[in-house]
Amino acid sequence: MKIVLIGPVYPYKGGIAHYTGMLFRTLEKKHEVSMISYKLQYPRFLFRKQQKDFSSDLFKVEPCKYLINTMNPFNIVRVGQKIKKIEPDLVIIQWWHPYFAPCYRLLEISIGKKIQKMFICHNVFPHERFPMDRFLTKLVLKHGDSFIVHSESDAEDLLTIKPKAKYKNNPHPTYNMFRIKNMSKDQAREELGISESEKVLLFFGFVREYKGLKYLLRAMPMIRSKMSDVRLMVVGTFGEDKEDYIEIINECQISECVDIVDGYTPDNEVEKYFTACDLVVCPYESATQSGIVQIAYGFEKPVIATNVGGLPDVVTDGKTGFIIEPRNSGALAEAVEKYYRENQEAVFAECVKEEAYRFSWDRMVEAIMSLGKDGSSNK
Repeated sequence: MKIVLIGPVYPYKGGIAHYTGMLFRTLEKKHEVSMISYKLQYPRFLFRKQQKDFSSDLFKVEPCKYLINTMNPFNIVRVGQKIKKIEPDLVIIQWWHPYFAPCYRLLEISIGKKIQKMFICHNVFPHERFPMDRFLTKLVLKHGDSFIVHSESDAEDLLTIKPKAKYKNNPHPTYNMFRIKNMSKDQAREELGISESEKVLLFFGFVREYKGLKYLLRAMPMIRSKMSDVRLMVVGTFGEDKEDYIEIINECQISECVDIVDGYTPDNEVEKYFTACDLVVCPYESATQSGIVQIAYGFEKPVIATNVGGLPDVVTDGKTGFIIEPRNSGALAEAVEKYYRENQEAVFAECVKEEAYRFSWDRMVEAIMSLGKDGSSNK
């Protein structure tokens, strides 16, 4: 097929840029793919932090055309006309936030109705809802021809916008590209200054209220009361509420066993944190899916996750990790204690390996092709 793929890629930061880069590499093995990214993704007044990271080109896509200025309607129309001239069989667009609604709607109009448009929905609605988000989302997605979602909850949200949508619910594929040095656990811990004997938990990624870090912090005294050698690494970018988390750490008297690495983690630094840990914890209050689980699986690490959104679809309780109820520090503590008490590391790692195909990029492309060719739905 002749495909145009639209979304962020290197040097843009973040999981969706990683995702788009991996998808491009898999698609281009068998198809003719044109990669189009942003000349301007977010304006500075909306996103003040650095949007690009040139420190590692691990996910670099060549060739990629950086054409789209999401704030310039004349630019967007021109890009749509360029896509139309390519005469693709399929245009695949990454969707994760209604900010892109005006840009993508104008792009849809410029491309025209004859060219099939598929949206990969990382979230149908944003994690942090706001007025008009449903209207903006519907403005774009109701004109899509087919959709990929990564959780049943996102499928349900999609059907509230487009009741007869043609879609596939395919698990978020695994990120296995972060293994650059093939470090051993001992090597990773030595680099981080963590002893071989310690039990290490990892919370990774942007720290936001809905990700439930406060419940994990409050679980630490309970965990430490049974296992005094447990350490928690919190690696990610905090928002303006960082002091609230510091207050919890001080209140719980756990500062000596919690390591905070505040800030964006470059791609070539990810490996040491996941390799050093025993267990990845995603104590989210709400979620559709999580790329953090798929990074963990890329390092054959089990995951404790909450029973929200699509997380139970990817974490198999008792096999690749544990599923617990959200907002429950006691349940978190019990799951961590059970994991170590039953010495589950090797068993869970083997189960993660057995799930490799279900979370493969090849399977993801198969789902795209089944929709792109015949529009079949898995409803």
